[in-house]
Amino acid sequence: MSLSDGAKLTVPFANVSPNQWKTELLAGLTVALALVPEAVAFAFVAGVNPLVGLYAAFIVGLITAVFGGRPGMISGATGALAVVMVSLVAEHGVEYLFATVVLMGILQTIFGLMRWGKFIRMVPLPVMLGFVNGLAIVIFLAQLGQFQEHTGEASGGHGISGGQWLPIPDLAMMIGLVGVTMVIIWGLPKLTKAFPAPLAAILAVSAIVIGFGLDTRTVGDLASIAGGLPDFHVPAVPLNLETLKIILPYSIILAAIGLIESLLTHNLVSEMTETKGGASKECVAQGAANIVTGFFGGMGGCAMIGQSMINVKSGARTRIAGIAASIFLLTFILFASSLIEQIPVAALVGVMFMVVIGTFAWRSFKIMTRIPINDAVVIVTVTLVTVFSDLAVAVVVGVIMSALSYAWNAASRIHAGIGVSKEGWKVYRIEGPLFFGSTTGFTELFDPANDPEDVVIDFMNSRVVDHSGIEAIDVLATKYTAANKRLHLRHLSPDCKKLLEKAGDMVELSVLEDPDYGVAVDYGSRFKKPATS
Repeated sequence: MSLSDGAKLTVPFANVSPNQWKTELLAGLTVALALVPEAVAFAFVAGVNPLVGLYAAFIVGLITAVFGGRPGMISGATGALAVVMVSLVAEHGVEYLFATVVLMGILQTIFGLMRWGKFIRMVPLPVMLGFVNGLAIVIFLAQLGQFQEHTGEASGGHGISGGQWLPIPDLAMMIGLVGVTMVIIWGLPKLTKAFPAPLAAILAVSAIVIGFGLDTRTVGDLASIAGGLPDFHVPAVPLNLETLKIILPYSIILAAIGLIESLLTHNLVSEMTETKGGASKECVAQGAANIVTGFFGGMGGCAMIGQSMINVKSGARTRIAGIAASIFLLTFILFASSLIEQIPVAALVGVMFMVVIGTFAWRSFKIMTRIPINDAVVIVTVTLVTVFSDLAVAVVVGVIMSALSYAWNAASRIHAGIGVSKEGWKVYRIEGPLFFGSTTGFTELFDPANDPEDVVIDFMNSRVVDHSGIEAIDVLATKYTAANKRLHLRHLSPDCKKLLEKAGDMVELSVLEDPDYGVAVDYGSRFKKPATS
């Protein structure tokens, strides 16, 4: 590359210190180890071969780590998507799943290119709290399947499998090893932060199990993770309208769930690291990852809050950890499956239990009695819907509840101060937005029958928000006209005027006036105490 034009050659990660490289690589190794049982379990949930889940974790994780909008976030095969895929695979087979994942990726890419990721900012804080609480509970319930017999097909779902618990000796050993793992993760950072506590716990518990020959469940008992490189494969489905009718509904649902979970995790990681990311860029990266995954025999995926928390709390802050996690995972599949299959499941369950403790918003209990009752209801509702239904439904329900609550509160706040202008006209100084929820209160503020011949409605502290607001003004103007009285609208903001102009002859534009703001000051002191509607 010629640099004669003054351009600088940028070396990726050139500013990353050796110590940070070590932190990132160790964090990536920890994440990769935690990804294995999750990907296998979610593959069982979807009813596909474990390698389908592992390939998805590798491909989606790698592409989003390189091109995503949020360094430090981990993506892979998730239970939220797997539970939607069950019926599709059962009814039509795995090839239709691959085609669905490709279409899902296309939709996500379109959403990203249209920059719809910015709308995630419309999700209120109570919904975010409900989201993290619900997912923490889901992660916890998913681990309980490992304490039961024959749990392969349920260990990644939204609840326990309903199978028989392990025999008492085996159950006691599992609980003990999980406890040891959690103690190490809790205690090691108090001594040193030079080595990721989750990785240290996994290695220590594995050494205990192998060294003492303890008979406990290992990764190899879940499934073999040995395999080769994923092959390019065009989904073997008919390219016709009938196929589109089958896969489109699933693709839309999966795309929505994947983006919502990814963008909410994106916001959570941004908050934890006190950095900014690109929401729409993340949408494009997730979409591209799923397109590629569908053509290489993977089940698709999205951001994983559990693994993202492990990564961030291990000290990872760049793209290195995510890339390393994917490469480590592929290495496990190709070369190190026999070693990874010896890792006790209890160690990985202990790691995930600590993730649950760190993810759950415990402060939501403290603030529950200090916040508006509407917000408290939203937190609880989103949490429950996330656990018993799915994330997309929970977030939509939470946003709708928050929006209705806001609309009701805004509608109840509209009122008017009443005064007299220098011309001797009666003036209604409106306070609060005029929209569909406040039109009734707005209309009740006026008395056309007893008002003088000239009446001013001053919108300096108000805004006309929607068509319902325009209609309310039109109805009021008609009443004053019928009473042979003149209505004057003053201090409408430019956006309000534009809204009224678009309405055409709904409102006579001759009643719009633009006096100097000094006029408002002249008669403002003569306003009475605002009257409530």
